[in-house]
Amino acid sequence: MIRSKLRRLLLGGGSAAVMLATALVPATASASPAPEARDAAGTAAGFWSCTVPPGYTFTSTQQTLNCGDSGFRTYYFVQPPADGLWACTLGDGFTYSSTQNTLDCSTGGGFRTKYLLRTPKTGLWACTVPSGFTYTGTQSTLDCSTSGGFRTKYLLRAF
Repeated sequence: MIRSKLRRLLLGGGSAAVMLATALVPATASASPAPEARDAAGTAAGFWSCTVPPGYTFTSTQQTLNCGDSGFRTYYFVQPPADGLWACTLGDGFTYSSTQNTLDCSTGGGFRTKYLLRTPKTGLWACTVPSGFTYTGTQSTLDCSTSGGFRTKYLLRAF
């Protein structure tokens, strides 16, 4: 009887040790830094930079001492432009379908316009008519406003 109780106690203690070790392994493994996010082309999907490289847009700013020898400078969170991305500048080959007034894009204080980037295609309501497109309808809307007030939105059609 004492043997069976001792056996159960040892088996229970061993099981608890295994469960504790299993619970600690994933926590230890996740403590290492996550790899930098990459897009389909293998380039960095977004990173902080002292300048906006060609072919990139930026989605946020902050003031930093890292980008100059004296005083605060603007630090940009840069990303390749993409359909559905809220960005502070338009990328080549993109239009936009909505705007918002925000401090995210500020480079010297104050509110700036942020754009919802869209890849132009037939049937898209857009705030601009990009090269290679015409439009088949319009609407007056606040969606495209960059300074308050109504603006025209266009129903795009490729030609």
